[in-house]
Amino acid sequence: MTIKSVFLSLFALAGLAACNTRGPEGAAPKTPVQLIPLPARLTETADSFLLDKQTVLVAATEADRQTAGLFNEWFSSLSGFELQVKDSGSMNAIVFSTRPAGEKAIAEAYQLKVGKDLITIEGDDAAGTFYGMQTLIQLMPVQSAPAYWLPGVNISDQPRFAYRGLHLDVCRHFFPVSFVKKYIDLLSMHKMNTFHWHLTDDQGWRIEIKRYPKLQEIASRRKETMEGRYADNKFDGKPYGGFYTQEDIKEVVAYAAERHVTVIPEIEMPGHALAALAAYPNLGCTGGPYAVGTKWGVLDDVFCAGNDSTFQFLQNVLEEVMILFPSTYIHIGGDECPKVRWDKCPKCQARMKAEGLKDGHALQSYFIRRMEKWLNEKGRQIIGWDEILEGGLAPNATVMSWRGIEGGIAAAKQHHDVIMTPGGFVYFDHYQSQGKNEPLAIGGFTPVSKVYGYDPVPEGLTPKEASYIKGAQANLWTEYIGSPEHAEYMVYPRAVALAEVLWSPKEKKDFDGFLERLKRHLPRLEKKGVNYAKHVFEVRPTVESNGKNGVQVRLDAKLDGGKVVFTTDSSAPDMNATAYTGPIPVTQTGTIRAIVLQDSKPYGNEWQQRFLFHKALGRTPELPRTPHQNYNPGAFTLVNGIEGVPEFNDNQWTAWSGGTAVAVVDLGDSTQITQVGLNYLANREQWIYPPKEMKVEVSEDGKHFKEVLLRKEPGGNGIVRWRVGLTDVKGRYVKFTLRALDRIPDGAPGKGEPAWLFIDELIVQ
Repeated sequence: MTIKSVFLSLFALAGLAACNTRGPEGAAPKTPVQLIPLPARLTETADSFLLDKQTVLVAATEADRQTAGLFNEWFSSLSGFELQVKDSGSMNAIVFSTRPAGEKAIAEAYQLKVGKDLITIEGDDAAGTFYGMQTLIQLMPVQSAPAYWLPGVNISDQPRFAYRGLHLDVCRHFFPVSFVKKYIDLLSMHKMNTFHWHLTDDQGWRIEIKRYPKLQEIASRRKETMEGRYADNKFDGKPYGGFYTQEDIKEVVAYAAERHVTVIPEIEMPGHALAALAAYPNLGCTGGPYAVGTKWGVLDDVFCAGNDSTFQFLQNVLEEVMILFPSTYIHIGGDECPKVRWDKCPKCQARMKAEGLKDGHALQSYFIRRMEKWLNEKGRQIIGWDEILEGGLAPNATVMSWRGIEGGIAAAKQHHDVIMTPGGFVYFDHYQSQGKNEPLAIGGFTPVSKVYGYDPVPEGLTPKEASYIKGAQANLWTEYIGSPEHAEYMVYPRAVALAEVLWSPKEKKDFDGFLERLKRHLPRLEKKGVNYAKHVFEVRPTVESNGKNGVQVRLDAKLDGGKVVFTTDSSAPDMNATAYTGPIPVTQTGTIRAIVLQDSKPYGNEWQQRFLFHKALGRTPELPRTPHQNYNPGAFTLVNGIEGVPEFNDNQWTAWSGGTAVAVVDLGDSTQITQVGLNYLANREQWIYPPKEMKVEVSEDGKHFKEVLLRKEPGGNGIVRWRVGLTDVKGRYVKFTLRALDRIPDGAPGKGEPAWLFIDELIVQ
């Protein structure tokens, strides 16, 4: 080939490429490929596909036509017109096809190719085709246009975990069918495949059971609802209720099935049963009278395990439940079941004697095993919270590990299937921001970054044991969540982060990359009308050591075009405030405030933090005894100048479960000490107690200490800011020793358990 012919060939190719990028006036240009969750394998090509009114959707089977129809729903909401669906087509077409059953396939896998004339989506099964369609949607810009350019890609994709779930508690607060369907639509949009519907609890029974009409008449309504914090013990005085008819249930299950979502119902047993007992008091140990629960928390009245009518009732209930829900799994709860009624119930004690059961835990295991055997005979399997491990695990049970990861590890080692749902990572009723304007939540602090950083497979498992980790799930408990808008605010975008954790290969995880893709994904949530939280693009502070025994604050924001400004005099930041260029030193007691500006207007919530300046600031203490893993933000937080808040959602509190806590602060040089102090938290409803004893000692060499202060039974409630003046005291090292209450007393929540000891800022003046 001559140089001239090469040139002409290249010119012709360039002309073809140019033709391929021309389209109708106003066509939306192709956008960067930014997909969530990230596919397993993705290659971008030079091709472009023009999607316009002449494009057809090709779908030959009923399942593929259903997927094409769902694509048309989204597309028409953008463009204002639908695409024609045909049985065949090979030019200017989007072809949906699913492999015939029996061919070698990977569950939920798909292949997506975007060429210049044709888009093909081939699913290894119908769910795979559906997920390929969801990926195709993400290749389109979110705007109204007469036509759309789509970027050329070759994608081969499959999920990392088989179980990818979201939970919704409708007992504490009830949500309409329209919202439940939206909830399902959103989770399926992010390639999640399981909706865990928490339908019964102490505060309300939410599913119609025709054989037991009092469940609708009595158990579905409570006389009032708690308002404010749990410890406030206040109520609104307003009757509250609601339940789903069996027709409602059928509608939701069918809607979910169209989107390849399995709905798993939860019928709580043997605990969290007060609503059912209010309707049928013969099912309890005392016979009542009972009333539907109005307080949150764990209540003592549970199903009587010694009463055969209890099992008959639950079997009759589940007969109707199984007709409504085709899922293999039925969730039977099994969590937080006090044994106090069983300990005094003649029927329960007789049952224990007859079955040779040594204690209440064994009786609970008997209860779960009996229900499991019956359900297994019906072709169903049970899932239960990790308390079902206590007293011995039912033979075929799947465990949901919520109290940390230990339950999941134990179940996997016993070769039981596990769904990981640890509170510290995937409880979406926890706070997600340290902002002062956050709506009231149950506690904890779980930002998007923490969700994204979670890995469902715990360390220390063998490959065989790890194979029993089937996936993970986020839970939304609704004690403090009373509306659909609030629920969406708590779930999104955290659920988007979890979706990528559960679908994408572990080695591809990259939080900064995720945030870049999330920026382009948020308009899709806006199009769906989702009231998502904006925290992830607000000011992100890092309070850290300056390397010179001091404290400094770094500020960051991932918002494109955002400008961070701040003040240090407690005034509100605005466009005239100082632009952030580097770490801000903490040199005095006061408040730093910062905000992101976009186009000179505030974006999201302002960040502000008051700092307390003192001699121990920035001097990380030595902690001879390691704090509890759930409340161990690092020893530096004890001297970072930040005082923890009552909700303990700010990751500032350091805590121990029982025993004695010791912290030794090195001031660097011998200095006069005029005051010592610290903050501790007392919230007895949540098992958090004041220290039994507090002692302060000083030393010049860090070895020989002299006691300068001893306080026994300091008492108090809420945050106690303990400060004591000293005279004629000098030293370099200051040792704080705090002894926790040995055991929680009788009559108090958590009686007999070790008391929690929560402390924060260690202060030396």
